[in-house]
Amino acid sequence: MSFDKYKEKVEEGDTVVLYLGRNSALSFQIDVTKTHQTKYGAFPHKDLIGKAFGTKAYSMKGKGFAYLLHPTPELWTVTLPHRTQILYSTDISQITMELDLKPGSIVVESGTGSGSLSHSIVRTIKPNGHLHTFDFHEKRVESAREEFEHHGISQYITSKCADACVDGFGLEDCADAVFLDLPKPWDAIPHAKKALKKSGGRICSFSPCIEQVQRSCVVLRRLGFCEVKTVECLVRAMNVRTTPMPEANTGAGFKWEKVEKTTSITSEDEPLSKMRKVSDAESGSDRITTSDTAKENSKSENDQQMDETNHKNETESKSNENVNANTNSNQESSENSKNSPVNQQSSKVQSENVAGLLPNGMVAKLTAGTKPGNINVLTSKPGKQMPGHTGYLTFASWYPSCSSEVKREE
Repeated sequence: MSFDKYKEKVEEGDTVVLYLGRNSALSFQIDVTKTHQTKYGAFPHKDLIGKAFGTKAYSMKGKGFAYLLHPTPELWTVTLPHRTQILYSTDISQITMELDLKPGSIVVESGTGSGSLSHSIVRTIKPNGHLHTFDFHEKRVESAREEFEHHGISQYITSKCADACVDGFGLEDCADAVFLDLPKPWDAIPHAKKALKKSGGRICSFSPCIEQVQRSCVVLRRLGFCEVKTVECLVRAMNVRTTPMPEANTGAGFKWEKVEKTTSITSEDEPLSKMRKVSDAESGSDRITTSDTAKENSKSENDQQMDETNHKNETESKSNENVNANTNSNQESSENSKNSPVNQQSSKVQSENVAGLLPNGMVAKLTAGTKPGNINVLTSKPGKQMPGHTGYLTFASWYPSCSSEVKREE
């Protein structure tokens, strides 16, 4: 099996990725004597040989199926056997871009770990580039070498068992980029500086803790590195959908479809103050009547009845005259106020600006007959779940001008 060249059909000894679903995939090496068990049934390896990559493979009893996929660095990252904590595609893509990796680049990596980043680097720098990878754990180095040979990319990689923080890389003026994934990256930065080309290069350090980042940045600046920056790569899913929302009242140009007014405050023809005057006049006439009848209690019954009848008629006629006089005066005053130029202009402005105004200047209750229309708004909302923190990526650049400035400072 080769990660270097694409094959059309599965052969014995190849590494195959069995894709069972969006969040379920596994990789294994084809062996005629073996059968792979999954939740969809058993898949004998002998039945997979000769099938084309990308096709469906049905289980032995037909309970389900899976897709046979050709391995890629991305698929290998999610299916490889973990020997250490690994880097995933989100961080790997950022590293590849920031280090400016391309075909022909010379890269130094420490440490190797499970080989997730190594496969992605090789795909980017081949066919003329080379990767020097280091790890202090001997068994991990041996396992990585076997995988590189089996995947057909060993010609692009040189694996060494060494502690880069103590022994260094043993390289000088040859690397375009250096990547450090170490507990104490600040101890390996001086060795990385020696490995970088004098013409310039880039360095990246992966650290889970911010305290590691702080110490690394101090050492990088002290050694003359430029453009030091730290980033954290997080993926946040956004839910985009169209939501109906009520139309906003923007003021100018907005019209109510229907306006109703209520007369619960006062009448439209008679202001409140004038209504009180009329009621006071009526109540005053009642008080006069009761006081006059009380004075005639000493008379005889016949005279008393005649006097009461005459007095009642007189008081009623007087009260009617007073009411008519008050009503006429009210009508005249209201007509005069309406006919005055100031009131005519103010009432005209009020009627134009505000709907539902009473003649006395009070605003009646306004009610909308129909609700405003809805408009469709495109909204975006972040999802509740998102991947957590993995680590910080610290990048820095080394230029020839930086080396001359360091020499002058020394």
